[in-house]
Amino acid sequence: MKYLGSMKNKDGILEVGGVLTTQLKKDFGTPLYIYDLELMEKNIKILKEGFSSDKFRTTVVYASKAYLSKGIVQVIDNFGLHIDAVSAGELHTILSTGIDHKKIHMHGNNKSMEEIELCVANNIGSIILDNRFEADKVSEICKKMGKKMDVMLRLNIGIDAHTHEYIKTAKHTSKFGESIFAEDIICIVKNIVEKKELNFLGFHCHIGSQIFDELAFYEGIETMVKFTKEVSEKLNIIIPEINIGGGFGVRYTKEDTDVNLKKLMTDIIRHLEKTLEVENLKIENVSIEPGRSIVAQAGSTLYTVGGTKETFGGEKYVFIDGGMTDNIRPALYKAEYESVVANKLNENIKEKVTLAGKCCESGDIIIKDTELQKCNENDLVLVSCTGAYGHSMSSNYNKALKPAVVFVKLGKSYLVSKRESYDDLIKNDLLLENIF
Repeated sequence: MKYLGSMKNKDGILEVGGVLTTQLKKDFGTPLYIYDLELMEKNIKILKEGFSSDKFRTTVVYASKAYLSKGIVQVIDNFGLHIDAVSAGELHTILSTGIDHKKIHMHGNNKSMEEIELCVANNIGSIILDNRFEADKVSEICKKMGKKMDVMLRLNIGIDAHTHEYIKTAKHTSKFGESIFAEDIICIVKNIVEKKELNFLGFHCHIGSQIFDELAFYEGIETMVKFTKEVSEKLNIIIPEINIGGGFGVRYTKEDTDVNLKKLMTDIIRHLEKTLEVENLKIENVSIEPGRSIVAQAGSTLYTVGGTKETFGGEKYVFIDGGMTDNIRPALYKAEYESVVANKLNENIKEKVTLAGKCCESGDIIIKDTELQKCNENDLVLVSCTGAYGHSMSSNYNKALKPAVVFVKLGKSYLVSKRESYDDLIKNDLLLENIF
């Protein structure tokens, strides 16, 4: 397979960002999350250059749920991107880096009062209201703090994008946003606009994730523009912004489509410009929210093989020292990946195996029936394209330690997150006293 940003040396050992995987294991251990910094930067540049117009301002907002650490916030900030959060934990992490607070935007379908207070107290860029009752909450807190907050309203525009059921977000039954087909939708917007503590910027939508059909994005754009114009005319207000979300597809395996990200961005801009012209609507700023398309292919996970096993039923397993605790996606919604034996790239003989983790679950499978070079104990297996949602969704199930994270670039490695220790696992546990 083709490993973006990777190559092998004369001994058949895989390099990522110019660093040998054998050296990465020696320095940081396994399992190990590895991010090719040069590739992340390339993706950011493509998005910024492609999503640009001379008819309105454009903003690229990194969807931090894909992968969040202080290190990635520094990268995002260095390239002038904005960033979003969906929880107080994400917001706290982002705030701790010193990024301009006006570049931060808060999502979430059930924001707590504590989370809203954190947003208002830190004067973040905007809060994306998910529903009608959040407007009252934000208004109440702003009044209490003597502040005013920029807000947008998330819309459910009713587009059933072709992706996995768990990552569709714009069906009529979705928990996200207020439906544009609701009888009282104009009243909902009017209520927000009339609250003096809120500055209504416009509308947000997100139709889902891992979408390859560009027509779905075009349909979303047309729906958003037409609805924005309708509301603007009915309420006699100027609506300066729209946010069309993210969800741009990424190639994980050879069965997936290769996405030309630059062309997709340019095509989206052209369609936006055309639609706005047809509808005779002026917009000051349009935002997108890429996450996966920045970090997915730049990330990979390195494992050490513990052994192999062929069952009575004929299944041949390669056991690795990680699994569903560092990558839940295959177990959660049958996500598929490709892999390679990182220290045996010169070997051409392969066998069909199942890459299995060490958790006490039969479903702890990273890749089923994959072709790999013959594995032995202590070999290194690298699973590609794990940069999105692997680290973010990792857990301590079976009290597994969360792996370290390293960025690599031009032959150098940079530790971004330390590997957890056993003491980290129990630091919040307390022994019961006076009970026995």
